[in-house]
Amino acid sequence: MLLKLISCNVFQREVCWCLARSPHIVDLEFTELGEHAHSGRLRDLIQAKIDATEQAGKKYDAILLLFGLCGNATAGLRARQTPLVIPRAHDCCTILLGSKEKFAQHFKDAPSTPFSSAGYLDRGEYFLRVDGGTSTVNYGSSYAELVKQYGEEDAKYVWEQMHPPELENAQTKAVFINLPETTPPEYLQRFQEKAAAAGKECVELPGSLRLINQLLIGQWNPQDFLTVPPGQNTVGVYDWDEVVRAVPPTDDTGK
Repeated sequence: MLLKLISCNVFQREVCWCLARSPHIVDLEFTELGEHAHSGRLRDLIQAKIDATEQAGKKYDAILLLFGLCGNATAGLRARQTPLVIPRAHDCCTILLGSKEKFAQHFKDAPSTPFSSAGYLDRGEYFLRVDGGTSTVNYGSSYAELVKQYGEEDAKYVWEQMHPPELENAQTKAVFINLPETTPPEYLQRFQEKAAAAGKECVELPGSLRLINQLLIGQWNPQDFLTVPPGQNTVGVYDWDEVVRAVPPTDDTGK
């Protein structure tokens, strides 16, 4: 197959490792990690890259998006001629752990726990769930999307169930996701020092290349990946299983 991958550069090490083992031809394009701080701008950037890919003259079998929902940055995306394939993941943490089940196991009771990996140390000196390089969690666009979908009252209930205030305010840990294939040994020590400076306990979790590898070799099982038919849009589901779905343009998005 001829594939196009559009990915955050936080996965650049992992993508290169898996790409060398893929049987397919994959053209790569990366976005900067810092774009996650502005989900609307990141959405526009990804959509522009999708549009440019379809206008480039190559007939791709699929366009692969290596992102999670990422504050709704990947909600509302559409390709007109080419299927899109995206992991069922709330954010990069699921992708680095290798499954949404692992994400729920480690983060369901504390979804605001800051985390990092080799890619974050390469591309920026901050944890993922931060705003402007501080330890402030920013979920503004995610909440706005819930209000749009469910209304103010129901959105507040859903949000409180997903983010219990007592857990949000009591976070004392920072997680380093360690992928042995792509993480230099000294990176864990660097993260431990960073976590200590922020007054947090460092917790190391084993990462997995499973989702990235399956994306690049074309094993897009529906439990782990959403395949979006041409002309349909992505929308967030905000659960722990489906996460994202495809809908006709006039359904929910109004496009």
